[in-house]
Amino acid sequence: MKKSIISNDYNLFLAFLKQVRADAGITQDQLAKKLKATQSFLSKVERGERRLDVIELRQWSRALGLSLSDFVVQMEKYIKEESRNLNK
Repeated sequence: MKKSIISNDYNLFLAFLKQVRADAGITQDQLAKKLKATQSFLSKVERGERRLDVIELRQWSRALGLSLSDFVVQMEKYIKEESRNLNK
């Protein structure tokens, strides 16, 4: 099995993380404050240098105004659509 950190799906997950934050109109610095984290931490996550565990992802999604389940549903749709676009 290929490591997920270098997979196309993982890259799409990272793009989705950034898009959701941007769509919410929240900067990395603002989100970091909500999460009681550093902007550097958020930057590392969004660049794929630092992975989130499921609890951190739950906190991240809630800070953006989404439940974890809503976040995952939207992410699945995003990955499916973007994967289709890449395969055209």
